Amino acid sequence: MCRWLAYAGSPVRLDDLLYKPANSLIMQSLHSRLGAETTNGDGFGVGWYGNEEGIPGIYHSVTPAWHDANLRELSAHARSARVFAHIRAAIGSTVQETNCHPFRHGRWLWMHNGYLDGFRAVKRDLVLAVDPELFPEIAGSTDSEVLFHLALTFGLTQDPPTAVARAVGFVEEVAHRHDIEYPVQMTVAVTDGLTTWAFRYSSQGRSRSLFRSTDVSMLRHQYPDNPVLHELSDDTRVIVSEPLGDLVGAWREVPESTCVVTYDGISELRPFAPAAPQVLIG
Repeated sequence: MCRWLAYAGSPVRLDDLLYKPANSLIMQSLHSRLGAETTNGDGFGVGWYGNEEGIPGIYHSVTPAWHDANLRELSAHARSARVFAHIRAAIGSTVQETNCHPFRHGRWLWMHNGYLDGFRAVKRDLVLAVDPELFPEIAGSTDSEVLFHLALTFGLTQDPPTAVARAVGFVEEVAHRHDIEYPVQMTVAVTDGLTTWAFRYSSQGRSRSLFRSTDVSMLRHQYPDNPVLHELSDDTRVIVSEPLGDLVGAWREVPESTCVVTYDGISELRPFAPAAPQVLIG
């Protein structure tokens, strides 16, 4: 499968997120503890915000994350208050840069861990439902990118939770017509650079792992001698496929069928369920 990280808080260098934690994303690319696959070496991507226009920069590569010298060089210099990072274990789709997450649309970033079961059987129906103006933006061949553009079609830039619910509902509706019982397996993160929405859902009710960080001020009180905690602002929040370390109390598992909304240092849990899209485009 894949592993990902969504960070929001005080500006940090990328290498503080990607390399330095005990169970960093780079470590997970070789030795994932909770992933469906131990190794996630089919490329990676990083997205971060830093310019006045609010358009994120992205860096993709098909090189395994642990072996990419350019990523290490970039990470030692780039700083950001909101970062998306993703390491990939390909399932059926080609290992190429256009298939690496996060995907970008304007100021929006999207990344996904999971799959759409039976994607080859339903791909035509799903792609034809994408808004014609968005269709040319689909550059790769993954189910993840198609799901992103379905969410955009159903109003992601206006109401992300509703749009993702409609996109998932549409995928399930199409898949069931093709006798696919459990089509959706996903943890998804999406951001506009100000707010991050993360979703944990699967049609079968057995989703891939997802965790959120606890309150930094509480951890600072609990571990007064930990220097890392004193470098982070109180509003820092991290959502990850698996914990970045073993600090007791630092991570809470996100429940099944849940949306985590993170903004201004606040992290809220809301129930998530698929919804029938109001209008189908095709």
